[in-house]
Amino acid sequence: MFFPRLFARSRHCQIGGLPNPNSLMNKKRSTHSRATTNLSSEIPSVSVQKPLVLVDNHQRFHNYLRISITERCNLRCTYCMPEEGVELQPTDQLLTTEEIVRLAKIFASEGVDKIRLTGGEPTVRKDIVELIQELGNIPQIKILALTTNGIVLPRKLPKLVHAGLNAVNISLDTMDPFKFQIITRRLGFEQVLKSIDLALEHGIPLVKVNCVVQRGVNDMEIADFVAWTRDKPIQVRFIEYMPFDGNTWSDKKFMSYTEMIEKIRANGFPLDKVPDGPNETSKTYKVDGFKGSVGFITSMSENFCSSCNRIRMMADGALKVFFYLSLSFFCPSFLFLLDFLFFPLGPKYIQ
Repeated sequence: MFFPRLFARSRHCQIGGLPNPNSLMNKKRSTHSRATTNLSSEIPSVSVQKPLVLVDNHQRFHNYLRISITERCNLRCTYCMPEEGVELQPTDQLLTTEEIVRLAKIFASEGVDKIRLTGGEPTVRKDIVELIQELGNIPQIKILALTTNGIVLPRKLPKLVHAGLNAVNISLDTMDPFKFQIITRRLGFEQVLKSIDLALEHGIPLVKVNCVVQRGVNDMEIADFVAWTRDKPIQVRFIEYMPFDGNTWSDKKFMSYTEMIEKIRANGFPLDKVPDGPNETSKTYKVDGFKGSVGFITSMSENFCSSCNRIRMMADGALKVFFYLSLSFFCPSFLFLLDFLFFPLGPKYIQ
């Protein structure tokens, strides 16, 4: 796998192998002098054999890059984070737009053809339109997607589509405005609905609605979401409730996708299975005659690790191939790409 090979070149590493994961994560990363550094002039001309960096030991080809472009979020969803929010890193420790684009071009040159921008909430980033414009100009990128809560999206969507956005996932966990406020701890239900309609109006071909299902909270609305796909060409994706730090996860709130399917069929919707793509995370179903479809993301009951083709780049440049493990626990799955951009031979070894 290519990650340990790259990691061995990082300034965090010591001769003879990888550092202790815990000591690495406790070590404060230094601030880089970006503005005064001429990166290209400092990279010596070195011939380096180019490995198949995006194929891992399990022969999975990672052609899908997810980039977190901010740690900030304008909601406080109960299943996602504590009410007081999370501690944010200093801005100077996060990737700049120039760095994100540069890294994206490197990944694209190695075979990445799909990029998804996430957060936090990516639409709160002030230069998101310019960022998508730059990413959209990368010729290898076929799908440029965004995962958003939809609160800010309506006023930015026209420019984002013009810049190259062609896929969007919008989070909506309830059809009840009052319950929306309870789940998100914020207002904004009407804005989310407006975002979904605008995405369809602007001709985005891939519009998906993400719904985290919690027993006793919104599981009684599953059939309502399915009915929604009768006239809307969207895919509603029901996501199994997962534990995260600070979300007070309880197995009493967990509902497996098989139980969701039983509930849907019991409400009079005969779901038919639809063939899934080779790297699809969602198990897709459809009601005959409906314009839209439904999917089930079964992270808890039936994981899809064996077919995963995703790489996750965090807002500070940390790279992860497994979202569900802590970085300090699974050291070979991450590295700080920002360090490589400023390490003398870094860009050569990334490539």
